[in-house]
Amino acid sequence: MRLGLYVNLYADQADRPGLADAVEQARLAEEAGFDWVVLGERHLHRPGYHEALTSLTWLAAHTDRIGLATAGLIAPVYHPVWLAETLAHVDVLSGGRLTAGFVLGYRPEEFALYGTEPRERVARFTECLDLVKRLWTQESVSHDGRFTKLADAFLSPRPVQRPRPRIWNGGRVSAALARTARMCDGWTTSFNELDAELPAKIAEYRGYERGADTLGADVIVCREGYCAPTTQAARKSLEEPLRGLYDAYGDWKRTSADAARYAQQWGDIAARSVIGSPEQCAARLDTYAQLGADGVILRIQPPGMPQSAALRAIEAFGADVLPRLAS
Repeated sequence: MRLGLYVNLYADQADRPGLADAVEQARLAEEAGFDWVVLGERHLHRPGYHEALTSLTWLAAHTDRIGLATAGLIAPVYHPVWLAETLAHVDVLSGGRLTAGFVLGYRPEEFALYGTEPRERVARFTECLDLVKRLWTQESVSHDGRFTKLADAFLSPRPVQRPRPRIWNGGRVSAALARTARMCDGWTTSFNELDAELPAKIAEYRGYERGADTLGADVIVCREGYCAPTTQAARKSLEEPLRGLYDAYGDWKRTSADAARYAQQWGDIAARSVIGSPEQCAARLDTYAQLGADGVILRIQPPGMPQSAALRAIEAFGADVLPRLAS
């Protein structure tokens, strides 16, 4: 079981400069034995949200071994060449530690910000990922597509990893799972995917035909996570800031089919999370491994949680949970 730390990129006037909290968490996660530090993407968030790829580059400069991943870059809003070149350079600067995770996106205002149309998002996603992979792996790329035209385009340098960095994709519906199997190397669940839904979703995803250039069919489960000496202590640290985040998500996702999932009670949230004592957290992670997950990404620090509380939980996962996992 591989473990990822989803780092909080929310910013406000009290935020320490230079992503100091994120750097501190990433370094501790590296020491604790986490496999990835993972960043998401958000735009038009008035209090502030650090841009994902420049932040990932900053974390690359302040870590040595831990994998650097995105879980939620909105592929349809980007020009494929810019995206391929920027991600390739992150891989080069980090010594080959990049995993690129994408989504279709769902907020109309984010598409409008980048001058794209939500109705075109599937076609843009498909063309974008195809070109990103070709630019990463081919000496020269020519393309006459619906959105992008290239003549003898190339990247120099290309990514360090061979044949290329791995690609993840999120999404819940059958079309997204089929698209992920065809174009990507791993599926990332949503943070609110119910445990009861996972076996069927995993089987469906792995049952679709994989593309000839894919590098695997990993399943990466995204979960809220917090480890403390007792369940009560974990809840005390996490519940209030997580409820604030979920209330905000309910508004952001008002146009999304899963908006209602963010209105659930604590018991419902805890039932699909990795929260509690070291024994409980290890048992939850083992359960996900038995369901077929190759990795779990933990969102430990919602906005409003003190840095000290987040660091305690990261350290606890490394010292008290990872050694308990079934080999």
